[in-house]
Amino acid sequence: MKHVLGALVGAVTLLGSAPSIAQTTLTIATVNNSDMIRMQGLTNEFTAKNPDITVKWVTLEENVLRQRVTTDIATKGGQFDVLTIGTYEVPIWAKKNWLVPLDKLGSDYDVADLLPKIRDAVSVDGKLFAAPFYGESSMVMYRTDLFQKAGLTMPEKPTWDFVIDAAKKLTDKSAGVYGICLRGKAGWGENMAFLTAMSNSFGARWFDEKWQPQFDKPEWKKTLTTYVDLMKVAGPPGASSNGFNENLALFNSGKCGMWIDATVAASMVTNPKDSKVADKVGFALAPNTGLGKNANWLWAWNLAIPAGSKKVEAAEKFIAWATSKEYTQIVAKKEGWANVPPGTRTSLYQNPEYLKVAPFAKLTLASIDAADPNKPTVQPVPYVGVQYAAIPEFQGIGTTVGQQFAAALSGASTVDAALAAAQSATEREMKRAGYIK
Repeated sequence: MKHVLGALVGAVTLLGSAPSIAQTTLTIATVNNSDMIRMQGLTNEFTAKNPDITVKWVTLEENVLRQRVTTDIATKGGQFDVLTIGTYEVPIWAKKNWLVPLDKLGSDYDVADLLPKIRDAVSVDGKLFAAPFYGESSMVMYRTDLFQKAGLTMPEKPTWDFVIDAAKKLTDKSAGVYGICLRGKAGWGENMAFLTAMSNSFGARWFDEKWQPQFDKPEWKKTLTTYVDLMKVAGPPGASSNGFNENLALFNSGKCGMWIDATVAASMVTNPKDSKVADKVGFALAPNTGLGKNANWLWAWNLAIPAGSKKVEAAEKFIAWATSKEYTQIVAKKEGWANVPPGTRTSLYQNPEYLKVAPFAKLTLASIDAADPNKPTVQPVPYVGVQYAAIPEFQGIGTTVGQQFAAALSGASTVDAALAAAQSATEREMKRAGYIK
């Protein structure tokens, strides 16, 4: 009996000395851009403080990430514990009860410090359903040396006419320099993000107030014609395969006179480690046509927890860390203030150390503030979202339309044929989904 008691006491003692929390592995799905890749490199900063949590990354190209994450959450696949999702998905998925509300991020998280435009975009009924890792609008990035050489001065608020004229003057194909680089790769978050924002500035819209598609209207024809013609004369070859990452590589290697894209790219094109032209870059607001809307979007990549996750507590800890002021300080210390994730916190835009090394900071903030997801277009619309319509069907429709527009850019189709195909495909889907008869 003594032996049994001794064994029991021993077992209890052993149990008592065991770690109270077993090892938890978090699987995080994310996008393959430099801010997210940097975060992966800093994961050990998190695991050092949370030795009971292991982090496994699944890094995917933007279009693939969207597909995988959407399929997983819709089928309750449970592959991922933390999802990287955009402002498009957050309200739609939250309303379907697919996301865990983030109300336990800790007392020092400072939700009030999140930029109001971004915070609203990831909240439903005042509750946060995703935490923004970085926020962005879009802007013009341009080569100051090429502008000087061509005798051009970039206005702070350029018009499309100015941009088109400048792009032609900056193009020197024999030297491998193209006046402008714009997204051409098909995808609702690739070429259609750019083209939808551009179309807003031309007075176009996806749907009228009765959800009727508008691709048969003159405003869309003008948008697509302007884009295709501009890219033919001043864009790089093979532009219909170029998304954000491809254009970033072209710009950084000195092949683009101008690039209109995400404000988050500003730190990437001015980083001497990556960019050959780092000291020759200027910034301006996205262009307009004088109708009161610039071609700038509003977006944030956010971290969210799928409902039904078995690892909510560990996931919350990771999200609170990765989107915190503390994380910003870690990046600043290791990589310099210019490389911290932008566009999410008011305090960053009041930080003299950041403002000193980020010549693009004020313009980024102005671009984010100027984007209005509730009134994205010149004419009224029934949807919310600047470069997308926040309805579940948009992912499929946007990608189909993006394929038609990429075909017009590559010359496989005409502008008229692409618009007609976009109109009929969108009408068909909207009828099927019950928006129109």
